[in-house]
Amino acid sequence: MADVPKDLVDEIHKLEAMFTVDTTKLKEITDHFVSELAKGLSVEGGSIPMNPTWVMSYPDGYEEGTYLALDMGGTNLRVCQITLTEEKSEFDIIQSKYRMPEELKSAESDDLWDYIADCLYQFIETHHGECANLPKLPLGFTFSYPATQNYIDEGVLQRWTKGFDIDGVEGKNIVPMFEAALERRGVPIKLAALINDTTGTLIASAYTDEDMKMGCIFGTGCNAAYMETCGDIPKIAHLNLPPDTPMAINCEWGAFDNEHKVLPRTAYDIAIDRDSPRPGQQAFEKMIAGLYLGEIFRLVLADLAETKRIFEGQDYSLLKKPYSLDASFLSFIEEDPFENLQETHDLISSKLKLASTRPELELIRRLAELIGTRSARLSACGVAAICKKKNYKTCHVGADGSVFNKYPNFKERGAQALREILDWPKKTNRRAEDPVEILPAEDGSGVGAALIAALTLKRVQQGNVAGVLHPEHFV
Repeated sequence: MADVPKDLVDEIHKLEAMFTVDTTKLKEITDHFVSELAKGLSVEGGSIPMNPTWVMSYPDGYEEGTYLALDMGGTNLRVCQITLTEEKSEFDIIQSKYRMPEELKSAESDDLWDYIADCLYQFIETHHGECANLPKLPLGFTFSYPATQNYIDEGVLQRWTKGFDIDGVEGKNIVPMFEAALERRGVPIKLAALINDTTGTLIASAYTDEDMKMGCIFGTGCNAAYMETCGDIPKIAHLNLPPDTPMAINCEWGAFDNEHKVLPRTAYDIAIDRDSPRPGQQAFEKMIAGLYLGEIFRLVLADLAETKRIFEGQDYSLLKKPYSLDASFLSFIEEDPFENLQETHDLISSKLKLASTRPELELIRRLAELIGTRSARLSACGVAAICKKKNYKTCHVGADGSVFNKYPNFKERGAQALREILDWPKKTNRRAEDPVEILPAEDGSGVGAALIAALTLKRVQQGNVAGVLHPEHFV
């Protein structure tokens, strides 16, 4: 940075001080995270919901049968048929995608469920023939919207997200609505399990890799699921389940530190929270998830432009538009291969209509690195916290989501943070596995949902009906 003027060098140093999370801070955050995970499992509860999912075992790899999976996303509806074969941990999959029409997102409730039933009907007709002649097929439904689940075969929608706003669904169990639509259309399906995609990620990954102990999502949002033992979940103690029985927990850990006790929030993080639809909620998510990385970056640049430290004398009005930059903008800057940062220069010019000097480009590049690195390092605190809580010295973590899959150096930065938090010895062989490895996950919302349907049928048939609202449907 020899050719960067002193005032900009000073700005870069200020940003480094603001966004860098050192080892001591990582350890402090992780220790608080461990206690907050436990608090979420207590009768009183805490910021992190720690929802029991009623998934009560890992797959053993020998599950068999044909199951359907339905994944209701914000833009697409995905229907899969998964056949679990006789070969250990092997499966065959057929899938189709159906567009989720925009107008359905604010239509009548019945219109939505009828459309979904129709897509399922088409899928079954295509792959099985006449629906009227078929026995009912078991289905795992990935419903990735905030829902309360007292049973595996029910889900009370807390609130719509992803642009949906349909009256009369929030606060109600969606399963009877869905089943009524199947009945109207004559679709031969029985709902075996309603699942969250993060729990599906854990189970799908554990099916093909016995060392998998966690499923994580690092994408637009963030979340994790892991297997707890019922004896360590005081809030379900009244059910008198055997204490060593496993129970998958959907953490919903984006809500970690809503009380603002340990996370090193900058003035920009505080502004994002203040201007968000739900201030005071999802504190962790707002510092690490893809939805917010571009906005943090934009706020810093807008502040520097306003105080005439960069882009002096230029119209920076495009930089004032909230959420106009996303995480891919930062990815692109971090991946710029040119010494003179030509691609970054062109991006700033085309997207923000601003000319940038070489020193300004150096600051912009460093800012992207700082925000991306902070996200990866804070993300690692959650993984380390579950490892500490469960005393996992070695394990695999299945991760999915756009930030994990596409953001440059996210995996390496996360691995480095885990090394610092968990005090691993220095590697002697660069190719050796770390004690805790974060790996690309298997398909949680498809294969994971089908496996959870299989596991639920299996345990009900064995007489374990804990957390099953309608055991008679499983006969």
